[in-house]
Amino acid sequence: MSRMVQCVKLQKQAPGLNAAPYPGALGKRIFENVSQEGWRMWLQHQTMLLNEYRLSPIEPKARKFLEEEMEKFFFGEGSKTPDDYVPPK
Repeated sequence: MSRMVQCVKLQKQAPGLNAAPYPGALGKRIFENVSQEGWRMWLQHQTMLLNEYRLSPIEPKARKFLEEEMEKFFFGEGSKTPDDYVPPK
């Protein structure tokens, strides 16, 4: 049986992650407050950000941007999509 968390993204009880998905305090906060489904939502959003902004996750500037967007996505006003983004049909 998986542990349950009150997911900040879904606003409901849902199965939690098995381990912290990110290092440091942010990873601990995500582990304690984000469900598996909420994390999957972030991974999809992160992929869109990487593609639309043509980011390389190996670059420190890109990693910092993604970390800031992750913080907003879960605990802030939400991470926005690029102005010219058109979702796939």
